[in-house]
Amino acid sequence: MPYEWIDPVPEADAPLAELHLWPYRSLPKAGFVWFVGGTVTLLSLPLLAVIGTAVLWGLLPFILLVTWAMWAALQRSYRDGEILEELLIWNDHLTLTRHNPRKPTQNWEANPYWVRLTRHATGGPVPEYLTMKGQSDREVEIGAFLTVSERKRLYSEIREALDRCR
Repeated sequence: MPYEWIDPVPEADAPLAELHLWPYRSLPKAGFVWFVGGTVTLLSLPLLAVIGTAVLWGLLPFILLVTWAMWAALQRSYRDGEILEELLIWNDHLTLTRHNPRKPTQNWEANPYWVRLTRHATGGPVPEYLTMKGQSDREVEIGAFLTVSERKRLYSEIREALDRCR
């Protein structure tokens, strides 16, 4: 699961519930190494036929360029996926912090008593879109990068956590 409930630590100022959410990674780091290595190997096979000729030096820059472009695109994808959302719930306040890869961190706070968790079946940027709204008019999204079934399950889990902390 690309989200995890953290067990509460018995301290004076510790939150009663803590949730961390992150995007799913379809290609882990070990798979990245195997993919790049396999691609370089397959791209290098045609070079075996032209070793010792001038054609080798004509093909080599293109193979190196393709390898570099693929590596750079995958690295960019990894950096873009370094999103982390943290939901912390206390009896008297709730905070949602979103750590973005190339943008400033976004924070939202509210009183859990007034927080309204809404699941939009349609009409949002994704199906089963989850939003939270406190006593102010500001409505924030949570877990937009999760799958539909994960958002459905997360909705009920957050609802239970809010009910326990109220």
